[in-house]
Amino acid sequence: MTGKGKITIAQEGTLPTGEGQCAPRMTSPAHPLTTRTVVRFWLPLAATWFMMALEGPYIAAIVARMPEAARSLAAFGVALSLAWLIESPIMMLLSASAALVRDRASYVALRRFAHILNAVVTLGMVVLALPAVFPFVAERMMGLPHDIARLAHLATAAMIFWPAAIGYRRFYQGILVRHHLTRRVAYGTIVRLVTMSASAAVFAFAFRMPGALVGALSLLTGVVCEAFASRWMARHIVRTIVAGDAVAEGTLLRQRDIARFYFPLALTSILSMALGPLVTFGLGRGRFPIESLAVWPVVSSMTFLFRSGGVAFQEVGIALDARREVGRTAVLLGGLASLALALVALTPLEVFWFERLSGLPHELAKFAVWPVRILLLFPLLEYIVSFQRARWILEHRTRVVSIATGIETATLAVALLAALRVPNISGAAAGAMAMLAGRIAASAYLFACGRRIPRSH
Repeated sequence: MTGKGKITIAQEGTLPTGEGQCAPRMTSPAHPLTTRTVVRFWLPLAATWFMMALEGPYIAAIVARMPEAARSLAAFGVALSLAWLIESPIMMLLSASAALVRDRASYVALRRFAHILNAVVTLGMVVLALPAVFPFVAERMMGLPHDIARLAHLATAAMIFWPAAIGYRRFYQGILVRHHLTRRVAYGTIVRLVTMSASAAVFAFAFRMPGALVGALSLLTGVVCEAFASRWMARHIVRTIVAGDAVAEGTLLRQRDIARFYFPLALTSILSMALGPLVTFGLGRGRFPIESLAVWPVVSSMTFLFRSGGVAFQEVGIALDARREVGRTAVLLGGLASLALALVALTPLEVFWFERLSGLPHELAKFAVWPVRILLLFPLLEYIVSFQRARWILEHRTRVVSIATGIETATLAVALLAALRVPNISGAAAGAMAMLAGRIAASAYLFACGRRIPRSH
């Protein structure tokens, strides 16, 4: 720390540690990267995604305890899924910020790009919430009953600024990750969960409003508070970046260059968001459609809990230069995550998870077992694909990442159509097979392309 409140950020070979000292950077040749240092860097980000995985079920549990729970839950789910779809283009701002913000010029240029992107997604939410638009989407296109569509419209209108708040905080979280301050990202998530919980209690008990609106407003409150907390925690780094005059080699300054870098990443997020609805569409056309649709949320949420740490590994790879030790650590952590999932899915713990924890009746629990067993390798693949994506983002060749996601989507669709024709396979099992096939195809493509990238250290 220099003076009052100003943190010194070393440019070559040092790492800011926060309170008054500057420690050797983990990637410095004098301090070689080890599995232990990678894990220490990754843990706060993994905790962040794990807490995010619990956020949806937590809010749903609050809404489920309010009057007219079934209608409110259905409306809240619709509003949240539509907001996620519109939000998807800004999800990669964290990776972009971690990869690109290296000096004052790149900070100002990417911040301007982020503001434009946030304005676009906000406009998308405004258009969706228009009285002439939402009923058409909800009732005509989605076939929702009028009363649920009305509640979903109310919740969607309340979440108009939700995507922009997420884009704002992900931009500053990327700066924190680049400077190895991953704990502060986790602190921001704690702020979100606390304020979300407090606001949900206030809205639910102090005001008489529908459960769907309580869920939407509490999510918005939590994300806005996290956004301001992320900006506040990054203030010293931003101050130091803005005070510098030097421009790093390879800095992207023009908006069209940033767009060329970022739009393939945005397309990756959009395609990734489309995978869930694509699988759901197929479940209703397979064997045992009602049972498959009933257990799929349990299957997907369970597998996401075990692979959530892998989602965070893309930023780990970017911040630590995608070195060999980072890749080896990804395989190690992914293997442990798949092993942990196997310990649940292949032992008597499955009964506890599906029937006691998830509340599925015994007959439905039997339908959930095989889809999870099919997806045992999915956590490992999540870590591997995240590391592979990081390598290409560092090379500024993001088009490869979007092509891989396109291959995953196409493979999933073809595999789903084929699996649904296999006799005696439930729709849920077919969906799991298709998801696994798609992810293997994406990883294989990235592996084949990655052989062209020179290996470092």
